[in-house]
Amino acid sequence: MRGDAGRGSVSIEVAVLAPAFIALMVLAGIAGRSAVAAEALEAAAHDAARAASISRDSDEAETAAREAARQQLDWRGLACATLDLTFSGSVAGEPKTFDAAFRSSVGQDATVTVEITCVVSFRDISLDVVPGMPTGNEITAIFTSPLDRYRSRQ
Repeated sequence: MRGDAGRGSVSIEVAVLAPAFIALMVLAGIAGRSAVAAEALEAAAHDAARAASISRDSDEAETAAREAARQQLDWRGLACATLDLTFSGSVAGEPKTFDAAFRSSVGQDATVTVEITCVVSFRDISLDVVPGMPTGNEITAIFTSPLDRYRSRQ
C-alpha cells in the first residue's frame, strides 16, 4: 500500500466542514444577540412602566416612559431597527385604557402597562449564502406598575 492514498483528504474535509462550522458560529451570534436584546428590553419595559406610574397624567406618563425606555436601551447599547411602545392600564383589576387608569378615582387600584417591541437586526452577522437565514428578530417585553392609590391624579 502506498503512503499517499489519503493525501488531500484533509483539504476535502475542511472544505466540507468549514461552511457548517461558520454557519454554527453565526447562529450562536444570533442567539446571543437575541438573549442580550431580550434582557435589555425587560429592563427598558420596567423603567418605562415605573416612569409612567409616577407621572401625574397620561400625556406626561407617555413622554416619561418613552424617555426612560430610550435611556435604558442606549445605556445597554441596543439599537433596534424598529421600536414600538404600547400603553395600557387597568382599574380595579379590569382592563382599561392608559388614560382611564390615570382618571381613576383616588383610593381605587389602578395599574399602567408598557409593552415594548423591538426588531433586532442581524444583517451585520447573517450569511447571504445560507437560505432562510433570519435578518432580524422581533422581541417583546411587558411590564406593569401600580399607580399610587392615594395620590391625586388628573
